[in-house]
Amino acid sequence: MRCYLGSADMARSQFRMFRSVVPGIEAVAADSNQSFARHTHEQFGIGLVSSGAQKSLSGRGMVEAGAGDIITVNPNEVHDGMPIGGGRSWRILYFNPDMIAANVCEITQGRRSAVEISHPVLHDKAIAACFEAAFALVTSAGGHRLQLEEVLLELVARVVAKVVPDERQAAPHSIRTAQEMIDCDPTVAISLSDLACASRLSRFQVLRGFAKATGMTPHAYLVQRRIHLARHLIAGGAPLAEAAVASGFVDQSHMTRVFVRKYGVSPRAYANAVA
Repeated sequence: MRCYLGSADMARSQFRMFRSVVPGIEAVAADSNQSFARHTHEQFGIGLVSSGAQKSLSGRGMVEAGAGDIITVNPNEVHDGMPIGGGRSWRILYFNPDMIAANVCEITQGRRSAVEISHPVLHDKAIAACFEAAFALVTSAGGHRLQLEEVLLELVARVVAKVVPDERQAAPHSIRTAQEMIDCDPTVAISLSDLACASRLSRFQVLRGFAKATGMTPHAYLVQRRIHLARHLIAGGAPLAEAAVASGFVDQSHMTRVFVRKYGVSPRAYANAVA
């Protein structure tokens, strides 16, 4: 992974700016015991404190955040930052305001587009896990577009729009259309936008409705269908490398990781058992 390093001489302050695979999003990781004077950012910021703690003062008052907490900032919001104790480390994604506005408009069915994050600190393990996934996908080349769309939309829904999982669920027949699109050929690269277009729903409706109807996100369902296909091919005697590619995985090692996670045994062990 390519990154850019910067440091200050008088205090421990290391920042890494990662190459983002998503236009309009910047990804930064920091480890610092430095205090930062009042300043602003042009973007929305959503981050996660990895270790240590900090306090900051903004128009939303004085707040403290520790390890595991989500931290946020609005565009042009004046704020500062001071370590508590020995310092803190955090990762943060900066979003272009137009991207956030478009996502919120989609999530709320056009009822909202102008947004302001009202909580500078969130204590929520589900949001923290969502951020972890989003940061990893944004900074990793070769990830699955469907999974990336899902995670970013869910992060914005929870942090910015504050939409709970059961709000405005999609009709079952529309979700069946999206499900059938995956079932038809799970090896095809597909996006959340593709599923939304086919089912005549918004991406957010597909994401939430699909999870309610099937118990899985569209990406998780797609991976499950691919591993089922791989298992059938292996049982039919296909070489492992061929089975991986034919079932839509990047390579054999990718298939192996998913296979072990789903079934508890490696593809080779499975092949030997059914031979």
